Amino acid sequence: MLRHLKPWLAGALALLTALVCAQGPASAADGRPYTNPLKSVKGADPWLEYYDGNYYLVTTTFTGVLGMRKSPTLAGLATAPSVQIWSDTTPSRNSNIWAPEIHFSDGHWYLYYSAGQSGTSCCGANGTQRTHVLESTGTDPMGPYTYKSMITGANLYPTNWLIDASVLRVNGRSYLVGSGRTNSSTPPSLVIAPMTNPYTVSGNWTVISTPTLSWETHKAAINEGPEALQRDGRTFLIYAASACDTPDYQLGQLELTGSDPLDPAAWTKKPTPVFSRDDAASVYAPGHNGFFTSPDGTENWIVYHANDAASDGCDNGRTTRAQKFTWNADGTPNFGTPVALGTTLAGPSGETATTPNAYTLVNRNSGKCLDVASGNAADGTNILQWTCNGGANQKWRVEDLGNDTNRLVNVATGKVMDTASCGTADGTDIRQWSWLNNNCQKYRLVYTATGDYVRIVNENSGKVADVANCGTANGTDVRQWTWLNNNCQQWRLVPTT
Repeated sequence: MLRHLKPWLAGALALLTALVCAQGPASAADGRPYTNPLKSVKGADPWLEYYDGNYYLVTTTFTGVLGMRKSPTLAGLATAPSVQIWSDTTPSRNSNIWAPEIHFSDGHWYLYYSAGQSGTSCCGANGTQRTHVLESTGTDPMGPYTYKSMITGANLYPTNWLIDASVLRVNGRSYLVGSGRTNSSTPPSLVIAPMTNPYTVSGNWTVISTPTLSWETHKAAINEGPEALQRDGRTFLIYAASACDTPDYQLGQLELTGSDPLDPAAWTKKPTPVFSRDDAASVYAPGHNGFFTSPDGTENWIVYHANDAASDGCDNGRTTRAQKFTWNADGTPNFGTPVALGTTLAGPSGETATTPNAYTLVNRNSGKCLDVASGNAADGTNILQWTCNGGANQKWRVEDLGNDTNRLVNVATGKVMDTASCGTADGTDIRQWSWLNNNCQKYRLVYTATGDYVRIVNENSGKVADVANCGTANGTDVRQWTWLNNNCQQWRLVPTT
């Protein structure tokens, strides 16, 4: 089953979401029905963890912000709120965040991602993409996180250029694998280095795979996105090959057939791809995947991104998808073919929760819910707090707008949360209004504290949803105010149906 690293060097249990257990019983009960995509905006390079009763999904953003979704069922990820867990204003690393992954070690989650310098090229001879590491304050996958370090390497070209980093653990030792180059004439290749702790590597990087086969060189010769998959004592690296903006972007396989992961000769490449486009299903460029196991540990699953047209590119049009996979008689993985969008499938076995379709927002100070007064559908109806009662006027759909913001749609009225007259002053009223697609109606849910507490930040004013004067009575107004970091400005996301 999926295992998590305990103390780094003492290491009793290794977390690699990529580590997969022995097959479970054939009679495992199906999970909740789901359909792909799991994320229809900003769905590239997905990483998915099942941890402590919930799935956590994080993907590429192309900005300096990282968002995460959380749901008790796989199906629920499609409508789960996108919560901002990290943002960076440091010019050397606040652009083009790609390929985030989380790995657990010694009581903390470590989030690996690549990012570039503001206003500069990501790639090419002077590419600025570097790999960075964040550390959580505790065991909550959503953080909060603090910046830990940049991963370096004297023999990377250009200096320290590295993307798609992931953790590999073999025989009690930890390694970082990724996509990089060791000289100007080498195309992007799979590289590996030993780790001394979760945020530091030592020694030079070694190239273990270069794109030389015909299916690895469509439009450009590229190997990237290596992800570990382990079963019955065997170690595989599943990686993406060819240019990401071609429909023939696809997955390949390396196997560790020797004893030393740092020895290129210890890796054997499968001569054919293991997961490719399926024109009949309108699935193109399936790649950059991760692995997870079902909640009961009996099923093996792959999460990946793909396009739904051959002409689509390497951008935010890629969507997150998942499906179960099996194993061949020779002990190698069998990923099958990618499933068409809209196909209803059984979710991972062992899911027992109901799939949420809306959320209540509960104030941390008062314990009361964000409420549209009397469920009135008129534009301008006040938004206030009230004792939580399960009413539809206290339920909200948090809809991702694809630009790191959301709109909050009231289930009872179909209207959205709105800042009155686009005001920016402290005390400006928060009300509901018909959707106008302006920044006064767009909000960032920014993770604040363990327990799913967020601040609701208006995109126009930068101010947060605040319970007036920290009142606790029913009917107390909700307004916008400068962030004061008090409990009256924090809201807990509670899934509901």
